[in-house]
Formats: sequence, structure tokens, C-alpha cells
Amino acid sequence: AGEALSRVPAVQIDGDGVFKYVLLRVRGAGAPHKDVVRGHGWAEYHADLFERTAEELARHGLSCECLGGGRLAHHPEERKIHVYGYSVGFGRADHAVTTEKLKAEYPDYEITWADEGY
Repeated sequence: AGEALSRVPAVQIDGDGVFKYVLLRVRGAGAPHKDVVRGHGWAEYHADLFERTAEELARHGLSCECLGGGRLAHHPEERKIHVYGYSVGFGRADHAVTTEKLKAEYPDYEITWADEGY
């Protein structure tokens, strides 16, 4: 399970636009956990992101729980991502954690967050 967990990308988000995201805690059987960010424009609801990711992870023997959600405004031409908002169903993700994950994936970006906005 540890090997499967290590292969799970920390961040998977759309390359451009404003879209919903979820912060998920992924676990293997008896293995440590890993927090990951998933954000896509096709998702009408935060639950859509959670359910699709949970299905993908289950195929590798992993489970996940949703720690909360929000929105991402990704502007690649400006090399900026802004994290904000919340999920009605899952509550507000810890945007500070999400921001750290995004900074690791996009080291040359300016990444900001705020609890305001929806």
C-alpha cells in the first residue's frame, strides 16, 4: 500500500480557469496517509471530484476522505494561482495546506489564498 500511495500525484488540477477543488487524505491499508489536491472545471459539485478520485484510488487498494473544498483561480499566463472559498457539502479546506501542495508542484508561481469569497 505504501508503494501505491507514493505513486498518487500530490496535485492534479486543470491548466487554466476557475474551478472547484477538494483536499483529500489518501490512505492505504495500515500505511501512512498523504494529502492531495484535485481541481477540475468539469466538476459541477465538490462531491464529483471526491467520488471520481475515490473510485480511481480504490482500484489501487487505497481509500480517501475529503478534508474540505474551495475554488482555484489558475492563471498560467500570469503564473498565478489563487485558492479561496469553500464547499457547501464538505466545508472549507485548509487553504494553507493546499497552497503548500501547489507551491511544491508550481515552484515558479505566485500562489495566494484567502478565506473570503465563494
